[in-house]
Amino acid sequence: MNGHLSTASPTRLHRMAIHALVAWIAVLITNAGDAADWTRYRGPNGTGVSALKGIPTNWSPGDYIFNIKLPGEGHGAVVVRGNRLFVTAAIDRGATRYLMCLDAETGETRWSRQIGMNRSRKHLKSSWASSTPCVDNHRVYAAFADKERYSVSAYDFDGELVWRRVLGPYESQHGLGASPIIFEDLLIVPNDQDGPSSVIALNRHTGRTVWSQLRKFKSGRTSYATPLVIREKNKTPQLICVSGESGISSLDPRTGHQNWATGPFPLRTVASPVYGNGLVVASCGQGGRYGVLQRAVDTSGNVVWTRERILPYVTTPIIYQDHLYEWNDEGIFGCVELASGKDVWTKRIGGNYSGSPICIDGKIYGVSEKGDVVIVAASPQFKLIGKIPLGDPCHSTPAVAGGRLYFRTFHRLMCLQARPGDE
Repeated sequence: MNGHLSTASPTRLHRMAIHALVAWIAVLITNAGDAADWTRYRGPNGTGVSALKGIPTNWSPGDYIFNIKLPGEGHGAVVVRGNRLFVTAAIDRGATRYLMCLDAETGETRWSRQIGMNRSRKHLKSSWASSTPCVDNHRVYAAFADKERYSVSAYDFDGELVWRRVLGPYESQHGLGASPIIFEDLLIVPNDQDGPSSVIALNRHTGRTVWSQLRKFKSGRTSYATPLVIREKNKTPQLICVSGESGISSLDPRTGHQNWATGPFPLRTVASPVYGNGLVVASCGQGGRYGVLQRAVDTSGNVVWTRERILPYVTTPIIYQDHLYEWNDEGIFGCVELASGKDVWTKRIGGNYSGSPICIDGKIYGVSEKGDVVIVAASPQFKLIGKIPLGDPCHSTPAVAGGRLYFRTFHRLMCLQARPGDE
């Protein structure tokens, strides 16, 4: 080997070095691109956490790079892949649902597809477009439901319908709120409702059912939580779901086989589970009240701690470093020691919250139902950083991707660009 290298010409060695450098740079660019995307509800694996620097903590209306009106209204969050942004909306009491593809930098509409559904009633705090789409390298997947049908569709990036599945009827008190997620070649669709319930895995290329795991159900105990996947080194991945009837449960995402379940929660689950430092945290509650029970379990399903005081019901918490940050529906914000479940601090922020917070570079952004963005440090020492009005009500969760922060309100989509020096 050494002799061979010593006889290579300088020109050849130079070309080899250039090729290696180009390949290395390509890998870095690819990884950076992947990290910049926000492809499902609450971003990478539902954590709601981004390391992006430079997102402002103070701004005025003139600072948005775009602030556009969307048709009708909706509460589903946006998802972003590269320079494409996807968002849903609905008009006419749900008779027409929209999946829209926008330019992620300018907000210009690339295409819009309409899906006809039946007009229906909805809960006061819900919408007919509350489920968040998910996206892979080639397609976007969106779910809508009325009483007669639960429809899941896949479109390519040019807006062409690839496949559509109707999973049967759908009925619940609050309408469809859970969102699909992607695992390997599967689209995993939570199908908890007031009737027979299940978790379903579809082949994301064809829409065909790969597996379906029946769930226990009880009228009025529908789960609106979006699952997540745990990947631990040298262990089989686990699909983590929550519901009132099963509590926190683990399924094999490739087969649907149940690994373990904690047993029932006393009330319904709306907030999605979160995972960090080897623990899964989930809670339950009831409308008009705080969450009433929260559990932290290890990845074998053993309960590590429980809490029963000032818990979130609708809003999903944030795990950041060694702490759990919880934005209560009624405007109480708390920091909890993740390992023990002990309170570190609790502060009343004010306002009511239906959208969940996200954490960007150690700062937590939460949006009240009134449309006020409240920014708090993700720190064991409480620090209120800022409060900025959006000017439109909001029940949605922010998204961050490609150096930009997006707010989806009832009727509008607003975008802020990261700025040097705002770290």
